[in-house]
Amino acid sequence: MKYQSQAVSKLYFIAAIGLFVAQILFGLIMGLQYVIGDFLFPAIPFNVARMVHTNALIVWLLMGFMGAGYYLIPEESERELHSPLLAKLLFWVFLVAAALTVVGYLLVPYATLAAMTGNDLLPTMGREFLEQPLLTKVGIVIVALGFLFNITMTVLKGRKTAISTVLLMGLWGLAIFFLFSFYNPHNVVRDKFYWWWVVHLWVEGVWELILGSILAFVLIKVTGVDREIIEKWLYVIITLTLITGIIGTGHHYFWIGTPEYWQWWGSLFSALEPIPFFAMTVFAFNMVNRRRREHPNRAATLWALGTGVMAFLGAGVWGFLHTLAPVNFYTHGTQITAAHGHMAFYGAYVMVVITMISYAMPLMRGRAANSNKAQVIEMWAFWLMTISMVFITLFLTAAGILQVWLQRVSTSPLPFMAAQDQVTLFYWMREWSGVAFLVGLLIYIYSFFANGEDAPKAS
Repeated sequence: MKYQSQAVSKLYFIAAIGLFVAQILFGLIMGLQYVIGDFLFPAIPFNVARMVHTNALIVWLLMGFMGAGYYLIPEESERELHSPLLAKLLFWVFLVAAALTVVGYLLVPYATLAAMTGNDLLPTMGREFLEQPLLTKVGIVIVALGFLFNITMTVLKGRKTAISTVLLMGLWGLAIFFLFSFYNPHNVVRDKFYWWWVVHLWVEGVWELILGSILAFVLIKVTGVDREIIEKWLYVIITLTLITGIIGTGHHYFWIGTPEYWQWWGSLFSALEPIPFFAMTVFAFNMVNRRRREHPNRAATLWALGTGVMAFLGAGVWGFLHTLAPVNFYTHGTQITAAHGHMAFYGAYVMVVITMISYAMPLMRGRAANSNKAQVIEMWAFWLMTISMVFITLFLTAAGILQVWLQRVSTSPLPFMAAQDQVTLFYWMREWSGVAFLVGLLIYIYSFFANGEDAPKAS
C-alpha cells in the first residue's frame, strides 16, 4: 500500500463481504421456498426474501466498487485521497441506511413501510430491484455524490490515467442513471422503458466500464506488462461495451408495448454484446501470458482470469442464448433468464470485486500477498464457488428449457404452477449447489485468517 488513505478501502471491503454472505443466505431461503412453499412463512415471505437477496447484491457490489475506487484512485493519481474522513463518514451512512432498509423489509409490511418513508410524496417503491424506500434512495444519491466528489477531486489534483478516467466515467454513469429510479410514471410502458435505464444501463453499460478499469489496474500490478498496452485494450473494450450495450437495451423492449423496430435493433446489438466480454477474456489471458514478473499473489491472478472467462460465459454466451426476439418470445420471464442473471452477475461483478479485494487486502495488512497456505485455501474457495455457480446456472437452464416446453411450446400447455411442479428436481439440485457455493464463500473468508510465516512483506 503506497498511500495511507487507501486504508479506508478496508472498511468497504469487509462490509461488502458481510453483505455478500447475507445475500447468499437469503438466496438459499428463496431456493427452499421454491420447493417448500411455506418455509419460514409468514416470518419471511418469498417476496421479502427476494427483496433482501437482490438489494443486498446491489448494495454490496456498490460497496465493493467504492472500496476499489478508494484504493485504486490514489495509486493512479499518485496522491493521497482528497478526504479520507469524508470516505469514512459516507461508509457509515451507507452501511446504517442499508441495515435499516433490510430491517424494514423484514419487520414492517411493505405497504406500511412505503407509507412511513414518504412514498406518497414521491412514489418510487414497488419496482423490481428498486424496492428501496424513498429515504434510502435519497441516501444512496447523497453517498454517491459525496464519493464521486472525493475521488474526482483526487484525480483532478493528481496524475490522469486511462484507468482512472474510465473508472470515473463508469461511476458517474452509475450515479446519473440511478436518478431514473425516482421517475415512476403512471403509464406502465413508459415506466418499464425508463426502469431499464437503471437496470440495463447499469449492468450492461456503465458497470462494465468499472469492471474493465478494475481488471486493468490489477493486471498491471500482477503482470508488470506496460501500461500503454493494457490501456489500449481497455479503450477497445469500453468502446465495444458502449456501442453494443446502449442500443442493446432494446432487447428489454420486445414485449412491453414499445414499437416493433426495437425487436430488430435489440436483437442485432444484443447479438454483439458478447464481443466485449470475449475481448475481456482474451485481454486477461494475453496480459498474464505476457507477464514480466511472477507476482506472489497467485490467488488474485486466478480471480482476474476467472473474471474474464465467467463474464464471457454468463453475460455473453448465456445472454446471447435467449436475446434474439424470436427466441425471447418463448423464454422471457422463465428460469433461463434467472440462469443468465446468476452467472452474469457472478462472473462480471462479484468476481472482479473479489479480484480487487484479493489483491488489495494483503497489501493493506502489510504483505505483498497472503501466505502459500492462505492462497491455496483461497484458490480452493475460487474453484468451489465457481463450479457451484456453473451448476446453479446449468440446473436453472434445464428448468427453464423444460418450463418453456411445458408452458409455452407444448400443444397442450400446462398452467404455471403445474409446470413448476415438473421442474422441482432441478430446483432441489440448484439449492444444493447454492449450499456448496456458501461453503466456498465461507472458505474464502477463512483464508484471510489462515496466514502462515511465509507471507511476503510488502515493499
